[in-house]
Amino acid sequence: MAIEVASGATTPSSAAATLIGSPIEDHKNSPIQGASAFKRPASDIIELFASRSATSSAVYIYDVAEQVGFGTLTKSWSSTMESTAPVISLQTRAGAGLSLVGRLSGGSSQDVVKGAILTAYTTPAGLAAMAHSLSYLPPATNSSRLIIQVPTVTTVGPSFALSPTLASLSTTFSILPDNIVVLLSATPQESIDLAVLAYNLTSSHVVHIFDHHSVSREIGHGFVPTLPLKETPSLEVPELIRWSGYQLFDYVGDVNAESVVVLLNGPLALMAKSIAARTSGLGVVVVRVLRPWDGDAFQKCLPDTVKEVHVFDDVPNEVCQGGLFVDVFGSLYDHNSPRPFVRAQRVTPTRLTSFLSDPTQFSTLLAELAHQAPAPVQSDASLTKKLLFFSTPKSALSPLARIVANSFSNTTSTRLLTDHDIFSKSGGVTADKILLSDEGTEILPMAAAFPAGTADFICVVDAGLLKSHSLLDQAKSGAVVLVATSWSSDELLSNLPAAVLSMAVEKKLRIFTLDAKAISSNFGAELTQEAAQRVAVCLAVLRLYLGKAATEPAVRRLAERVTRDLAQAVQLTKICAASWDNLEEIDLASEIPPAVAEGEAKLSPPLKQFEFNAIAVETDDGQTVVNGSKVSSWHDAAKHLLFPSVFTPPTPPLEEPEEYLQNPSLRPETADRTYLVTCTVNRRLTPLEYDRNVFHLEFDTEGTSLKYAIGEALGVHGWNDEREVIDFCKWYGADPGRLITIPVAADEGKMYTRTIFQALQQQVDLFGRPPKSFYTELAAYATSPIDRLALQFIGAPEGSSTFKKLGEKDTVTFADILQRYPSARPGIETLCEMIGDIKPRHYSIASAQSVVGNRVDLLVVTVDWITPSGSPRYGQCTRYLAGLKVGQKVTVSIKPSVMKLPPDNMQPIIMAGLGTGAAPFRAFLQHRALLAQQGIPVGPTYYYFGSRHQHQEYLYGEEIEAYILDGTITKAGLAFSRDGPKKVYIQHLMLEDATDLAALLKNQQGAFYLCGPTWPVPDVYEALVGALVKNEGHTPESAGEFLMSLKEEERYVLEVY
Repeated sequence: MAIEVASGATTPSSAAATLIGSPIEDHKNSPIQGASAFKRPASDIIELFASRSATSSAVYIYDVAEQVGFGTLTKSWSSTMESTAPVISLQTRAGAGLSLVGRLSGGSSQDVVKGAILTAYTTPAGLAAMAHSLSYLPPATNSSRLIIQVPTVTTVGPSFALSPTLASLSTTFSILPDNIVVLLSATPQESIDLAVLAYNLTSSHVVHIFDHHSVSREIGHGFVPTLPLKETPSLEVPELIRWSGYQLFDYVGDVNAESVVVLLNGPLALMAKSIAARTSGLGVVVVRVLRPWDGDAFQKCLPDTVKEVHVFDDVPNEVCQGGLFVDVFGSLYDHNSPRPFVRAQRVTPTRLTSFLSDPTQFSTLLAELAHQAPAPVQSDASLTKKLLFFSTPKSALSPLARIVANSFSNTTSTRLLTDHDIFSKSGGVTADKILLSDEGTEILPMAAAFPAGTADFICVVDAGLLKSHSLLDQAKSGAVVLVATSWSSDELLSNLPAAVLSMAVEKKLRIFTLDAKAISSNFGAELTQEAAQRVAVCLAVLRLYLGKAATEPAVRRLAERVTRDLAQAVQLTKICAASWDNLEEIDLASEIPPAVAEGEAKLSPPLKQFEFNAIAVETDDGQTVVNGSKVSSWHDAAKHLLFPSVFTPPTPPLEEPEEYLQNPSLRPETADRTYLVTCTVNRRLTPLEYDRNVFHLEFDTEGTSLKYAIGEALGVHGWNDEREVIDFCKWYGADPGRLITIPVAADEGKMYTRTIFQALQQQVDLFGRPPKSFYTELAAYATSPIDRLALQFIGAPEGSSTFKKLGEKDTVTFADILQRYPSARPGIETLCEMIGDIKPRHYSIASAQSVVGNRVDLLVVTVDWITPSGSPRYGQCTRYLAGLKVGQKVTVSIKPSVMKLPPDNMQPIIMAGLGTGAAPFRAFLQHRALLAQQGIPVGPTYYYFGSRHQHQEYLYGEEIEAYILDGTITKAGLAFSRDGPKKVYIQHLMLEDATDLAALLKNQQGAFYLCGPTWPVPDVYEALVGALVKNEGHTPESAGEFLMSLKEEERYVLEVY
């Protein structure tokens, strides 16, 4: 079909050759060399320079820096490049700088000989945490000093958005010692130059603060350090700054300005300079060197006509006073002569975000301060073209923006910035912004140069994002939108929310679709599917951008250079033709659903906004290999079978000989004695139509020497569900039949060898709830920076609320987290060690061995629930037990309990059980019935039982009725709360028997037992207290003290869960 789009090809003029300075010394093996440097952001070059062994003796990387994408490359280079300085990882906490002070103050003998020039990476928040420690720094020397590189990006607000605010440093600069120089940079070239200069200031420690929120992460500026590392003249700090080509303060604006704005060098300063250049009566002073503060130099840069000085300070809230205001006021205060008024402009993180995202707010404010009409932030915004790409990390098209940017980089000034949102969607969302402009266009922060609602072109490579996120509000009126999707026009329209369609109509957007998968499927083995898709969409983007000027040969020539590694010339021609034919425009006017066309928007869930909250770093690091576990073939198992004496762990000598010895291969990770018993009965006690599955189990213990006392618990070592394990292995890419050798956690030196399937089903707690430490450990294996940052955040103290929500509300498992962050995929052997073993679940034994012999009975209720996402969840062990077949072997252990019968058979017992809490009392009753049959006298036996319905949940009802008839139970109180018009619980029945219960406990040495859920404990306690008060002359206080004394005597026993 014919497609006509207004051409954007002629807007930006051709760019001059990329400016490349002298290469960094000692970078023969550097990944950033010469003309290739344009592909790397300034922050990468800063890292590379700072981490060279010729520059630094050691690099200290604080966790907060790495969490915002600064330091990851240094760690990667430390294992792949010999010229990298030693790297030390540190955590940020109060006194975080003491390690650096200690190294410089004492150091090692090697430090004394060679000196110690230390580099540290941290954020503004991290610098604030170490500020007090820095006061102990020894004097800096040529061979012993500290350089701190501070990327300015900070998490702010409830959405954890990233901001370039320096609010956390509002009180820090004033407490830094005099021997620390503080440099601030804003542009990419300046950031690199001052990073190099920081190592040339040989008589001072240096803090270098640069914008990592935007410009230093942008690709396309093409700068490398231009300042020499050596042959630096011996000058004082101000002279050395000027020697490097910079000034302590920059003044921009009207030379006769009456209003002057003072800001620290950074993104807001870049905007202010741009505005001041076009606003009469306004001047801007940008502070590049904050410490040492030079008041004389500051005064000299002010025009003589100045009447008002407005100091913009980053502060955490409106009531705080920033340090820059104090410096400026101190420099201008003179009681003997009139000086300009100095006024504070407090910039909170929220206000800074507003200024950056809506530059007109900032320009309006400056105009008001200068008493002038507002000037635009950019001289001519129409000379720039803005392209925006939305993708997901899993998509084959996620590198598309880089390919498109490279296609323009030879002819146009091209800036590319990548931001990530890891919270609004599982796996994250990526936004790539490309800014095309004339060479020499002033550099502004990307947020100001590319504000919301100004995109000329939007490409969405995952159509599903349009259903969940409000992406089209980033487009300007009349913009072009390309959606890479296999949906037809009708399918796309039917899947888009009404709000999205309404916005498209309102903004008169032109929406195109391209089925890249269909195009790639035609190339078979001659080209990979991913490569074909990327080339096809890239060609479509270029065609739509060129508009009427687009022809197949022109588009092909433009793409040829950047797609050379993906497709040959012949393949490129075929893909170009296919892309040309496949590109289709949606006719919104005729195809939009009538309800939307008429403005009757349908009800739909609110769309999410993209929120920049994560920074990604591309690294060549491989996966870390962990010693211990390993995956192997069947040969290892054969060795164990052929040479058992070598591989079988020795059995420790027994104090008393046992008839049946412990099998050392049977759950060796647990310290408890384990037994292998056989399921003989698995019978459901509640009706099939009842919503609670309560079932009775019997296990044969013949030949195991298993012995248990009345009231003890049986530990069941349950297995994971077979189907879920197989599905996980398939998803994870693990061969379930291969062998894996895993260390035994409880015994150093011992190892398991079993199949991966056996390990995941029988040993590894794959479907258990992960602890906080798991997220931190898993983050180290994430190849996607988005996943890594998300995991690091959840594992950090700041992520406590997210961790709590995942665990308590979403009830996620280890497997869920692995699937949510798929790039974090350690080797299966490493994963097994990280997760740990399935813990045994303990159930009160519902039988007396004196009665049933070589048998043990359990009473169990299945545990299941629905997660907020609608997925069913099951208790791991109850699910395993519910599915047991007769004859199936189960590994068990015995756990002692406080639920013991009184030593004297004549002592009365009062039992209160709710639901499956009846289990231990069945054993009690069996034993007392046996004593009665043997003619042994027993004391009174009171039994209280509670459940919902008698018909469905009167557990062991026939046995209870028999015990009532034969007198084993002296008095029974049965409460079925849902059967009558009024809810009756066991505590109500106990109140009716208050006289008897008080006498049994007070006068006959009776014992009281409660087993079941925790909720009735207070009411039962009050019922007993009331009985003692009413019938035994106690006060409420003395009755409570009496019950507590019974607890010490094990006559008031609670086993609740």
